[in-house]
Amino acid sequence: MSDFEELLDALEQFRDERDWGQFHDSKNLALALSIEAAELNELFLWKKEDEAEQVDKVRLREELADVFAYAIMLAGRHGLDVPEIVKDKIAKNAEKYPVEKAKGSSAKYEELK
Repeated sequence: MSDFEELLDALEQFRDERDWGQFHDSKNLALALSIEAAELNELFLWKKEDEAEQVDKVRLREELADVFAYAIMLAGRHGLDVPEIVKDKIAKNAEKYPVEKAKGSSAKYEELK
């Protein structure tokens, strides 16, 4: 069993013990993920660049854990293998952003020269 499968099992056990599965349809998981991502962003809101790097690590851990948890549950609901889909996306981005064009640039792929 992979680490992600173990996490999904633990998350589903936690959910099922509380009978929260009834609330965990795709729409609600996606909304919860978005809300938790907004709470993560709030940690950095209105901070200067150097201040943002000094973020409260305890809160950062908590918000990232929430984001990861909802993302893993949403992937699990649809039978998606998290490592596989992330690796596939890396490969796709490698084609869109070849090193020789993208290195050191923040340009969108269609703007790369």
